Amino acid sequence: MHDQSQSVLAKVPDRTTDSSPSSMLRVQVCSSSELSFLMEAHDGLSAAIAERAGFKGLWASGLSIACSLGYRDANEASWSQLVDVVERIVDSAQLPVLVDGDGGFGNFNNARLLARKLRQRGAAGIALEDSCFPKANSLIGDQHPLADPDEFSGRLRAVKDTVAEDLVLVARIEALIAGHGMDEAISRAHAYADAGADAILIHSRRSAADEILAFARAWQNRLPVVIVPTKYYRTPVSAYRKAPHFHSDMGQPLHASCNSSHTASL
Repeated sequence: MHDQSQSVLAKVPDRTTDSSPSSMLRVQVCSSSELSFLMEAHDGLSAAIAERAGFKGLWASGLSIACSLGYRDANEASWSQLVDVVERIVDSAQLPVLVDGDGGFGNFNNARLLARKLRQRGAAGIALEDSCFPKANSLIGDQHPLADPDEFSGRLRAVKDTVAEDLVLVARIEALIAGHGMDEAISRAHAYADAGADAILIHSRRSAADEILAFARAWQNRLPVVIVPTKYYRTPVSAYRKAPHFHSDMGQPLHASCNSSHTASL
């Protein structure tokens, strides 16, 4: 066990010699031929534990960060509090960090301000969801109003114009969560791809991954897909590896563990 820990630590990338954080994350999201995994982190300690366990990237979960600060997952924690926590995560591990930015904390101006500050603090990417401000947790209740797709596309363009390739931009689609159906989810995915997203995060509240796999079939690999299996965690990873529409020249899906570390700490 001691030798295994040493081998894991020996493989930790050195930011002084390797690519930028965004380039490291872009390899995992857009170029990997393997199913990639990010581990949830909500503070410096959880980030360090994930790195020692051998994970190659981190998911700074908005839910877990809010809970660790004593708030609900409803934009009660401010964007500046989020940025401060992300800085501690970045400082504690030499891994690329994809940040759950909720909907950007307001309109396109708020979203690009958040992205600029995250870039300054060393984040590798930002995931923005097409929700209204303030957001509601995706898995609680039945009222989940969505942002107008044109308005949300404007947020994505503003972020892309601000940070260019310095951050990986992931567009998170809540259409299935809100009960709007697959056609709406695919329509939004195309709009967000046109607005400059580097990857699409599709979310589902079902206990099985059928919606996720159906989305992949319909999406046809136009952009890489990120999944957060909070509800369908029992689906084995082999199901994604075997699914033909999860394979492309741009890589297999990125699998983000939403709140696993925070739950384990309770």
